Amino acid sequence: MKKSAIAEIIAALLVFLFLYAAVSKLLDLDKFVYQLGQSPFITNISRFVAWAIPSAEILVSIALIIRRTRLAGLYLSLFLMLLFTGYIYMMLQYSSYLPCSCGGILSAMSWKQHFVFNLAVTALSLLGITAQHTGAKEVVIISYDKQERC
Repeated sequence: MKKSAIAEIIAALLVFLFLYAAVSKLLDLDKFVYQLGQSPFITNISRFVAWAIPSAEILVSIALIIRRTRLAGLYLSLFLMLLFTGYIYMMLQYSSYLPCSCGGILSAMSWKQHFVFNLAVTALSLLGITAQHTGAKEVVIISYDKQERC
């Protein structure tokens, strides 16, 4: 399978994940704000975070969909996943109270399961970045070879 196809599949999976998560949060925004407000690390900015997270997830999804911005979208997805994973790690290590602020099917996971899931999605983002870089080089090489033959 071509590296560019792998990058496209990974981008599609990330789009599905981010859009699903964003819509789940936005459909029950009041509950999401309330749950974030119970977090010891973001209590004072919970309303801002409740809007910022789904907005970022939607913007990253758009970047992943557009071929010209896919690599940037993959880097942004890696950044988001590192933030989310870091937050979960901090909560697991330093908080005695673990409020669930995830929507949809992800809310059925324990915090430790969610941490492992996030690590896997982070690795997927890294793989997508690598495949996108490699796939772009393949296209340039193929394009260069064709120019040599003309």
